Amino acid sequence: MDRIITSEIEKDLIKKMVFITGPRQVGKTYLSKVILENSIQGTYLNFDDIIHRRIIADKSWPLNTGLLVFDEIHKMINWKSYLKGVFDTKNVSTSILVTGSARMETFRQSGESLAGRYFHYRLHPFSVKELSVILPPREALPILNHLGGFPEPFLSGSEREAERWRNQYFTDLIREDIVDFRRIQEIKSMKLLVEMLRVMVGSPVSLNSLAGDLQISPNTVKKYLDILESLYIIFSVRPYHKNIARSILKEPKYYFFDSGYVKGDEGIRLENTAACSLLKHCHYQNDVMGKTSSLFYFRTKDHKEVDFVITDDGVPVEMIEVKLSDRKISKNLCYFKSRYPQIKALQLVQNLQESEYLKEKDLYLQNAADYFVSLSC
Repeated sequence: MDRIITSEIEKDLIKKMVFITGPRQVGKTYLSKVILENSIQGTYLNFDDIIHRRIIADKSWPLNTGLLVFDEIHKMINWKSYLKGVFDTKNVSTSILVTGSARMETFRQSGESLAGRYFHYRLHPFSVKELSVILPPREALPILNHLGGFPEPFLSGSEREAERWRNQYFTDLIREDIVDFRRIQEIKSMKLLVEMLRVMVGSPVSLNSLAGDLQISPNTVKKYLDILESLYIIFSVRPYHKNIARSILKEPKYYFFDSGYVKGDEGIRLENTAACSLLKHCHYQNDVMGKTSSLFYFRTKDHKEVDFVITDDGVPVEMIEVKLSDRKISKNLCYFKSRYPQIKALQLVQNLQESEYLKEKDLYLQNAADYFVSLSC
């Protein structure tokens, strides 16, 4: 199935290297091979393959290669210096596409600089919009809530097969990725932390509370959460504040890239899918459009809260409350709309037949799937 960012990547390959990062098994290799098929004289090299590894080391790919794809190259020692050298000495007609696991996202931040030599894309699981070519949006949304948007479990169409995939997926992540970051004896605490987060989706999370439950220090909890985020297992949504430093200090909410991994009722699963959809939209705006879009939530000291806020260059432009079936407009949404009248306000409801604009409240009551299909990706 085509991914929305494919054509944008192909355009950027003419200008610079393109990096594609994202969760394991989200479709990065498949996407790179689709792009390879559309190219002239493409060469695919996976660092995990011993024959490919020799070709990479010797730089012995065909001289007339039009597109050079490096997969899992971040496992190579001094891989950034290697890519810098390849890019700076390549033929003008050769484009370079680099894909890999989320670890590349972490390792990009240190060592040799590749500044000015690449564009970065983050590949997310399937969205309602991407699935709309094969499924009506209102059918796709509840399936996403249960199976998640990773290609293999979603396309299986089976909750049993999805669970089998998920068990193996997280086993592999712990064995291959998390162990790279932490000592073996710490893995048990990290697994327990993940289990705790599965039932805390959509709720503000206190580091001190988690630390007490896990009997470790708050700083250690923060390190574990950072690792889980760097591996695209979870992502944080923080309360909006004009002062970014204050926002960072306040309690975040955590969501899973895989909605099917969430433990909770239908409403919680829907909220997780909404968070995934909105984050994917923000990342598209950043990676493709060059904007500075971010995802937050509203919360006051007396615990009035709206699920999500999208900002553009630090300014809130849209606030969103997510409901499974409730047509009754959220009091908190009305409260924040009165405080921020310039911001578009929406209440998204999965089980809603007709969307409408409520003029007296100046906000929109909209079917959730109809809204998600209107996003950029």
